[in-house]
Amino acid sequence: MSIRTIFLATTTVAALALGGCTATVAREAPQAAMTAPAPKKAKNVILFIGDGMGISTVTAARIYAGQKLGHTGEEYVLPFETFDHVALVKTYNSNAQVPDSAGTASAMNTGVKTNIGMLGYGPETKNGDCRSGAGHELPLVSEEARKHGLALGIVSTARITHATPAAVYARSVNRDWEADAAIPEAQRGLGCRDIAEQLMATPFDVALGGGRAAFYGKAGGGQRLDPAANLPAAWVKATGGTYVESTAALAAAPKGKPVFGLFSPSHMTYTVDRTATTSEPTLTEMTQAAVSRLGTDPDGYYLMVESGRIDHGHHAGQAGYALEEAVEFAHAIEWAIDNTDPEETLILVTADHSHVFTMSGYPRRGNDILGMVVPPEGGGEDGGSGDGPTLASDGKPYTTLGYANGPGAVPMNTEGGRPMPETGVHAHQQSLVPTGAETHGGEDVALYANGPGAERVKGVMEQNLIYNVIRAAFGWMSM
Repeated sequence: MSIRTIFLATTTVAALALGGCTATVAREAPQAAMTAPAPKKAKNVILFIGDGMGISTVTAARIYAGQKLGHTGEEYVLPFETFDHVALVKTYNSNAQVPDSAGTASAMNTGVKTNIGMLGYGPETKNGDCRSGAGHELPLVSEEARKHGLALGIVSTARITHATPAAVYARSVNRDWEADAAIPEAQRGLGCRDIAEQLMATPFDVALGGGRAAFYGKAGGGQRLDPAANLPAAWVKATGGTYVESTAALAAAPKGKPVFGLFSPSHMTYTVDRTATTSEPTLTEMTQAAVSRLGTDPDGYYLMVESGRIDHGHHAGQAGYALEEAVEFAHAIEWAIDNTDPEETLILVTADHSHVFTMSGYPRRGNDILGMVVPPEGGGEDGGSGDGPTLASDGKPYTTLGYANGPGAVPMNTEGGRPMPETGVHAHQQSLVPTGAETHGGEDVALYANGPGAERVKGVMEQNLIYNVIRAAFGWMSM
């Protein structure tokens, strides 16, 4: 798919100012002032968030997607890479150099950078202190959308109460308060509601993801304090909507009514681990369901779609898992591009943060992105040559993809030294610093935009300005 770039040529008319001259001179007829046409408003906005999809992940996913199609990979173009408007986004939290998803997703949905681990409250709030949030509640773009009569959709492959989707509809002084049982006893009864309860009080049209356990008590296999709790049943009774737990049930849900889907007890199944019997919808199928349903609203809609498990693959130090999620994310975006009108729908594609994920060595063009570094014919910059893998100073090969920290750290001072690295989609990549889970990275992420208001995406931006881009596109503010 190609999106053409249109260059507009503007003409400047210079006027000669005549001061203190009384002679009669020839004058041109007055010209009407040239004014730029008012920017088009967006009827719909779709915010696609690849959780943890830093620029190195985009590059590796591009190559991986191309190689899956039989190409060398480097020349491949992901669907959103055809967008004309691109910016770099600074992701730090108000109190953290390297951010988390709660603070970053809140920045995009409230217009204010806030503390790490915080949802929808300003940085004056103390994490985990319910009373400290009073008076520091931040506006949510979803609430403004509802006030303007727009439909609302939330889609994620993570738990629907997890940080990124929760930032769309919830405020919490602690991102982990997904169910009431997760709120410390000393903080209960002080006015703070758990995230699952807040979703049930949100007038959404579509909410699809994982995380059933936060909505049920023990009798339903859940985590809520009331053993008999069944929030989805109460929601159906209150709204007349449809609750679903499978792809088939989602497809059969009546149109014109809200739909709420919880497809797994926790996060949804990794793309790599799906089988022919998997009953969960893919991210593309959830995106299709959401856009198709929301698109019937004559006033338009705001939809957030998160690929949440890119992040989880990286945290596990398994690049293949993360890249498979990124490729599925690209498929979902491609579907949205092909099935929405670019004259009325603003599509934004970004990440909440990056990861300490890197591509290294001097592999030859078309080298397996999940494999060992094999140098170009004639040798690489480091002197590696031949048809075999490049060897590190310990005499062993290494992979193109790796991590600065994570569970794959290698013990260099033990007998035998560094073990042989794993390769392939299920591999655990080696890392430098030993940590229980690989961590986020602090570098800028990319923001890609197409549609009404996309021209506001440019240069280097603070992450909270994405909120302004959305509001300006809808015509709620000037920017």
